[in-house]
Amino acid sequence: MTFKVILSGRLEFGHDRSFEIALKSFNHQVESLYRNDVLLKAEQVFVADAFVLDIPRLIIPVASDKSWRNTVSILDNMAQFALAGSVSAWKLDNSTLADNATLEPKGDKTAVQSFLKGRTFLHEGKQSEAHTALTQAIEKFERHALAYEKRGFVNFQLGNVEDALYDFSKSIDFNPNSPDAHMGRAIIRMTQRNFTAAITDLENAVKTSIPHQTIHFRARRMKGECHLELGEFAKAEFELKLVTARSFTNQDPNAAWQHRAWFNYGRTLHGLNKFTEAKTALDRALQFESEPSDALKSLYNDVLEKCNIRA
Repeated sequence: MTFKVILSGRLEFGHDRSFEIALKSFNHQVESLYRNDVLLKAEQVFVADAFVLDIPRLIIPVASDKSWRNTVSILDNMAQFALAGSVSAWKLDNSTLADNATLEPKGDKTAVQSFLKGRTFLHEGKQSEAHTALTQAIEKFERHALAYEKRGFVNFQLGNVEDALYDFSKSIDFNPNSPDAHMGRAIIRMTQRNFTAAITDLENAVKTSIPHQTIHFRARRMKGECHLELGEFAKAEFELKLVTARSFTNQDPNAAWQHRAWFNYGRTLHGLNKFTEAKTALDRALQFESEPSDALKSLYNDVLEKCNIRA
């Protein structure tokens, strides 16, 4: 049985010695341990002048399960030489997600442990402790894109908007292929009502993610909202049609936003004078709300009136 495999990510080794050790280990393991049955070659991913293993996006259309397991294993091994970063791997069976993995450093290096602690504190809602730990990670390794990204979210939660914007921008500078930093900066720009700049960040979040990631359709939904705010109804329709056509499991955070997506899709279709389609979209939005908002009821009544006029 064969699968489609997608790999994406970046591992930072920090200096030439760690990079050389990792590269030597990679080549040795590929030849002696995995018998060359891995899905990437050293020359594809190791960047000597930057001391990184970089995979902006690698798609392998046909791969065996053994090749998948070997590749995940060797990337996990490489991650343990790194100071920062992560690599994501997805195995697809006819467009269905069959397996996935995130490979990241877990060793005892200070930069690694400080980042892991900071991320845990962030998930626990301990913003002050998270900020301290993530700052320590950055002090130990200045190019720590993930630490900047997570500290950006901490600063945003603390109301330090300019600091958050700085952190997200630094994260993007160091790793432009991480969708989360683009998303973080887009959120700030949306709160500042700078929808044009937010759209650029959301486009990058879409491009650097895949549909099996929650962030992909979140970015599309938010991008549609930005276009709607700018009166760009055709562009909003494109994004929101994709989002509303998608089925989300109850475990996917996108499911909780479907009522908003349908409502904004209805607003978009109304703006395009597609009143019959707008009614269908608003009917779906009403299914999610036991107590519809005044905005939804007002728009729905207007659409009904327009439909009757055109009947």
